Amino acid sequence: MNRSLRILLLAAVTFAAGAAFAQKLYRWIDENGVVHYGDRIPPEYADRDRAVLNSQGIAVDHQQGAVTEAERAAREREREAAETEAAAKAEIARRDRMLLETYLSVEDIEDLRDRRLELLESQITVTEIYLSDLRDRLAALKAEAGKYKPYSDREDAPQIPHELARDISQTESSIASYEAQLQRTRDEQATLRAQFDSDIQRFKELKGG
Repeated sequence: MNRSLRILLLAAVTFAAGAAFAQKLYRWIDENGVVHYGDRIPPEYADRDRAVLNSQGIAVDHQQGAVTEAERAAREREREAAETEAAAKAEIARRDRMLLETYLSVEDIEDLRDRRLELLESQITVTEIYLSDLRDRLAALKAEAGKYKPYSDREDAPQIPHELARDISQTESSIASYEAQLQRTRDEQATLRAQFDSDIQRFKELKGG
């Protein structure tokens, strides 16, 4: 056999071996639990996960079957739910560490709670004093405005002076602003009390008491 023929035969054998090696074999399970094998996936099984086998029949890879839009959306929701749950657990663990590192006893938590609540109570008291003064001022301004239109019913009553109308408007605006501030402070006070109650309960659980 001449040199050229040997080279051609070697090339043919190498090509055939490479083709056989490159050929994939798949294994999948149908809806009835029956195992199938093939070098391609029939369209009716495109949605099935499958194993990729080598020439010895050993699984060397795994391929996910095609998914519908609904399945993809469901998997995305599951992923988001898992991430949300993991984040919630991490936040609980963080707060537990903070409680144990910050306080030595329930009394420490109660002391901080009382000081924070006392500060908010002081803010409420000051705001209520401001509101009382503003309401007294508004009552005096409206009493003065009683002889002017539109507060007076008299036909010949003059129009309210611009400065007096402005003072009434500004005072009403200030009262509304302080009332909103007062409500925010009270809401903060209630939220703070609830948070400290929760921290005390959790601290007791962590300490086994």
